[in-house]
Amino acid sequence: MAKIRTPRFKLSRRLGVNIYGHPKAMERYKRETSRAGKKLSNYGVQLLEKQKIKSYYGVLEKQFRRYMEKSMKSHEITGDALIKLLECRLDNLVYRMGFASSIRQARQMVNHGHMLVNGQKVDIPSYGVKVGDEITLKEKYRKNEMFSENFINTISTLPYIEKDAENFSGKLVRMPERQEVPVEVDEQKVVELYSK
Repeated sequence: MAKIRTPRFKLSRRLGVNIYGHPKAMERYKRETSRAGKKLSNYGVQLLEKQKIKSYYGVLEKQFRRYMEKSMKSHEITGDALIKLLECRLDNLVYRMGFASSIRQARQMVNHGHMLVNGQKVDIPSYGVKVGDEITLKEKYRKNEMFSENFINTISTLPYIEKDAENFSGKLVRMPERQEVPVEVDEQKVVELYSK
């Protein structure tokens, strides 16, 4: 399985946003002058926004292109459709529900078969979760301190996700609206990049 191996904090500083949500990720950003004073071309801005989205969701180029093609065929606004597709990936929802403390950890949990979707084992991180699907942590992993603490201590404020702390499960109750998704990107720039 292909995965992003770039140092996390360095990537966050280069992109100018805290991709991984770690409190220390941006500590050195203000001291570094990597982007300060440099004016990016239109193409540079578009490319930067694409890299941000890919980093937020941990998606590599080939897979990202497939998501982009699907979004362009959608009846919705292309940028919104792209964000919705990425937001409904199984690994991302495992992270958003609080089973994992990072998208990388969520992907590993899915790969190792720790998660069930509607009672069935699914070990494909890019699996597209549908509205009404229930994601559950396997019974035997509920005693794992790290997983249980992550899930119980994480308060989900996302209106499209419903958590059931007692049963170690969560549900996608509806499709997310773009303004509800906590990613700092201008997806329209990415659409422009792929529309050339």
